[in-house]
Amino acid sequence: MIRSETHNPPAEGEAHEIAPGVFWFQLPLPFKPDTVNVYAFRDSEGWTVVDTGIDTRRGRALWERILQGPLAGAPVTRLIATHHHIDHIGLAGWFQAQGAELFTSRAAWLTARMGVLDLQERPTPQAIAFWRRAGMPDELVEERSHERPFNSADICAPLPPGYQRLQEGRQIAFGGRRWIVRLGNGHAPEHVTLWSLDDDLVIGGDQLLATISPNLGVYPTEPDADTVGDWLESCERLAAFARPEQLILPGHKLPYRGLPTRLRQLADNQRAALDRVVAGLRDEPRSAVGCFPLLFRRNIAKPEFGLALAEAVGHINHLRATDRVWPAGMSETGAALWGA
Repeated sequence: MIRSETHNPPAEGEAHEIAPGVFWFQLPLPFKPDTVNVYAFRDSEGWTVVDTGIDTRRGRALWERILQGPLAGAPVTRLIATHHHIDHIGLAGWFQAQGAELFTSRAAWLTARMGVLDLQERPTPQAIAFWRRAGMPDELVEERSHERPFNSADICAPLPPGYQRLQEGRQIAFGGRRWIVRLGNGHAPEHVTLWSLDDDLVIGGDQLLATISPNLGVYPTEPDADTVGDWLESCERLAAFARPEQLILPGHKLPYRGLPTRLRQLADNQRAALDRVVAGLRDEPRSAVGCFPLLFRRNIAKPEFGLALAEAVGHINHLRATDRVWPAGMSETGAALWGA
């Protein structure tokens, strides 16, 4: 059974004390989901903050309010980023400039720093080839090939060299508790989750969401990645540490209890999607984009097309890796077609 801890998330810039010495904030995002959860843990020497939101004028102003309000009286000394996505690490560099020390996994730090430094005015040839192979319509490829792509640096503060590595099995103390690091994969490489050794708290980030499934996208940087396989392996491995009474602090939406059930649901959702794709490919070959109706069972709007394409490629890659689909040729537009 999944049970949300509260139906009243904190108002913008305000805090809910969700456990002794643990404060929950929600910060706005200009995309879906439209808020991100951040948490602050009281330490004797200051605050440990988990995740940050994005680097915008509004985001910085909200943090200034928080630092002068609910967190007033002590500095932020430690920042933990659960993974490299900009809504979770976007203001890490800003906090570091004020004296906080950054803790995250090696893959998260390297990927985030690479993203901030990699500025592109137009899509790379590799990105365009990736879109075509996945079956993006020619007119959309043409349109996007002349547009400035999203750059992490647009809403992510510069990340200075240097961080503290969180790796599988490491113990760390903050917020009056001892925590053990468990890493997940699929949504993001080496995604950090933290499991309290002293009470029932688990910091889940986007690895342990309650009511939505995280994107398991594949991108031109690693076009053959098996994100879905990585995700399923992580769900199975983390289930060994899950207990119904644990309070999960997720990256989005509401904190909840019932993690064993939720991990089964997260894995089952992906297996069901894979089965729908295989059943559809038995009827006719399709490109990754052609699998949208099978995967999502709704219309995909233009703003979400890129994320949907990335996730569709992730599912095809897993089916290919497990020998459930095989190449069935190329379409007239050059898209790779798959059959089952």
